[in-house]
Amino acid sequence: MMAGYDSFGLIDRHPRAAISLDAARRIFESGAPDRDGFLPFGNGKSYGDSCHNDRGTLVDMRESDQLISFDPQTGLLAAEAGLMLSDIIALAAPHGYFLPVTPGTRFITLGGAIANDVHGKNHHRRGTFGCHVERFDLLKSDGTVVTCSASMNSKLFAATIGGLGLTGIILSASIRLMKVNSLDVVESVKPFASLAEYFEMAPQADNDNEYAVAWVDQLSSGRRAGRGVLLTGNHAENGSFEATTEESRLGVPFELPISALNYPSLKLFNAAYFHFKGRKREPHLSTYQAFFYPLDSVSNWNRLYGRTGLYQHQSVIPEDAASVVIPQMLAATREAGQSSFLTVLKRFGDVASPGIMSFPRAGYTLTVDFPNRGARTLALLERLDSMTIDADGRVNPYKDQRMSSAVFKAGFPGWQELEKERDPAFNSNFWARTALAGGTAGCIKF
Repeated sequence: MMAGYDSFGLIDRHPRAAISLDAARRIFESGAPDRDGFLPFGNGKSYGDSCHNDRGTLVDMRESDQLISFDPQTGLLAAEAGLMLSDIIALAAPHGYFLPVTPGTRFITLGGAIANDVHGKNHHRRGTFGCHVERFDLLKSDGTVVTCSASMNSKLFAATIGGLGLTGIILSASIRLMKVNSLDVVESVKPFASLAEYFEMAPQADNDNEYAVAWVDQLSSGRRAGRGVLLTGNHAENGSFEATTEESRLGVPFELPISALNYPSLKLFNAAYFHFKGRKREPHLSTYQAFFYPLDSVSNWNRLYGRTGLYQHQSVIPEDAASVVIPQMLAATREAGQSSFLTVLKRFGDVASPGIMSFPRAGYTLTVDFPNRGARTLALLERLDSMTIDADGRVNPYKDQRMSSAVFKAGFPGWQELEKERDPAFNSNFWARTALAGGTAGCIKF
């Protein structure tokens, strides 16, 4: 297999070698794993190169997608690693359960959610996805299968959660789901005129609600700079449990020659969105799809960025610095003449992940994305990196395509712990570019 393995950012596109899980098992059991290494591949929703291994072979996990068991009394679900979160929602919803943590798309695999230790709009209450993983079975390159939990092979358990697929192949996992009164969410919208106003609102919003996230009008300047809307939500008492697993029929059918997301179009969109959302001030019922996964309503929306793709930058800034640094970061994007379609601000809590490489930490996380305009865009991203590290923050690895080794290691000083647990036959473009830059004795070099 050689096609269909690009990452969501569509930056580095070319045919990639991939094999099935069964083929990987046979290679491992033969005792002759490929010297250039392997990497499990889920559904390709990572933005950068953490899901690529261009000197080795990808292991396509999407056919390993069976439910193993589900206990409606306890909410404990066991499934193969290739099962999509959308399928887990559909399976559990009739019994009154939902994912305790969900990212902005439901079309990722269970194994991918663990390997990236994804987070959602309720980190302040539930932490990361890894906080709800009970155990998993991990296939190593020597053909053995290791069962890991907080009390069994605990170091490997901690390294695999957020470990970017580098410790082996997650075959199956058990997670504990969250009991809810419905899938629907009662959403409340509070416009804010500035980032200072948002930072005043955010702690109370987290205290009062299960979910909280802010959208920011990145292009507004002057007296309107930093305006946006704070969206909060809680599961409705008497809503629907109807779930869907299919992707939207509405989509971008082909790749545009140039980005449709330019300054004039985004200026109009931002103004319209701000005023549209701002009118919905009374609490109102939202479907779970609209609240958690608005971008899933347009399949292949990444094609809107044109043939050169997009870069997404997600950082987390400690709470004591965020109110100063984040406005400076947004000002830097405007000064660089770069327009972000998706500009999201959330507050992370202090719920610790069991994973040693988990991205979230207490503070505020800013997400921006930009059409790839070459050197101009890269220069801005490097500036955002520098501002993040200077504030003692970190940049999200599974959203990244280009951060330097120095930026990565400054944000994740514990990366050596993952390297100790990394399976020697597993590697990725990201790990080689950042952690192994300059070479490491005994490691596969790209």
